[in-house]
Amino acid sequence: MIRAYKFLMRPTVGQDAVLRGMLADHCSLYNGALQERRDAYRHVSKTSVKYGQQSAQLKEIRALDPERQGRWSFSSQQATLRRLDKAFAAFFRRVKAGETPGYPRFRGVSWFDTVDFPRDGDGCRWDSTPHDPVTRVRLQGVGHVKVNQHRPVAGRVKTVSVKREGKRWYVILTAEQTATEPLPKTESVVGIDMGIVNFLADSNGGFVPNPRHGRKAAAKLEAAQQALARFPRVRRDKRTSNHQRAVTRVADLHRKVRRQRLDHAHKTALDLVREHDFIAHEDLKIRNMAKAPAPKPDPGQPGSFLPNGAAAMAGLNHSINDAGWGVFLTILHAKAESAGREVIAVDPRNTSRTCPECGHVAKENRPTQEKFHCVACGHTAHADTVGALNVLRAGLVRRDAKPA
Repeated sequence: MIRAYKFLMRPTVGQDAVLRGMLADHCSLYNGALQERRDAYRHVSKTSVKYGQQSAQLKEIRALDPERQGRWSFSSQQATLRRLDKAFAAFFRRVKAGETPGYPRFRGVSWFDTVDFPRDGDGCRWDSTPHDPVTRVRLQGVGHVKVNQHRPVAGRVKTVSVKREGKRWYVILTAEQTATEPLPKTESVVGIDMGIVNFLADSNGGFVPNPRHGRKAAAKLEAAQQALARFPRVRRDKRTSNHQRAVTRVADLHRKVRRQRLDHAHKTALDLVREHDFIAHEDLKIRNMAKAPAPKPDPGQPGSFLPNGAAAMAGLNHSINDAGWGVFLTILHAKAESAGREVIAVDPRNTSRTCPECGHVAKENRPTQEKFHCVACGHTAHADTVGALNVLRAGLVRRDAKPA
């Protein structure tokens, strides 16, 4: 099993400058490789350049530019070229599938924020000073950088990545672990129903309130974005100090909301995994749920459009994205696998319209967002609790239907 760890780095002022230079040089390598592919295909021969060809040029590039490209790890530069190759592979896959392709774009220095080291010990070394109580990571061309290791790393470290988030630097490790010991059995099963008013409701009648981190920060974010909008759009190196502070303020607020949402997802998923052996949830197509409706041309007036409900959907889409269902479900599956729990996704259709007592399905069974009242047998309950009960039953059916 592979597990990731993310730790805050504490570089010195000099190391911070070198780290920024490392990102800039890897960004330059990425953009240069992209330009080569574009130029080759635009040629009359329509030549296709592959990763192997570009990787073979690295030795010559490093020799011609020893002060910049020659300083950094050869393996990390190969990883940067692989990243570009993956971007092209994803582009051609989308073209073949008939989706919106999205041709790989050039990266600005502010958008290129990660350098990968494919193997610990090749251009990098985790815990490079084991004799010292302070943990450090050694990076080729940078040196030994202090790391705030807030928890132990279990298993053998395989890859190391350095990432910049605003003014902070992080080191991200992936470690290969043997199968962990599962948590003790609780003999408890649960179904959960994701929502907006409540983050989730479970089949036992419990509720987890929606923290609405994005909505709480909306006023501060709006003021910060208004302050940023007063400055003209110029290149990064042309910004004044006040302009750069306004940019940093907006980025910091977005980063804080993201961390709050991630923290809430981790804690909620951990509570579920500790308390239940089996968890069933709706198989939500979140991207489709938050998609803006297609425009409706008016056949009577060319160039005009009919109302399509976009304004009404905007608030709902914002609430869905603020709730962070996708992040939560990803974390829930990862924690359940590590703890030896079972998680099953079920079809969400009619889960909140089906009576758990008599099985009657009707739209009228849910007269309001919160109330469930069966028109056949008169059963009443909270609509989200009913949905969670039906999700649990469907999940148990799927579990029992699996071949032994």
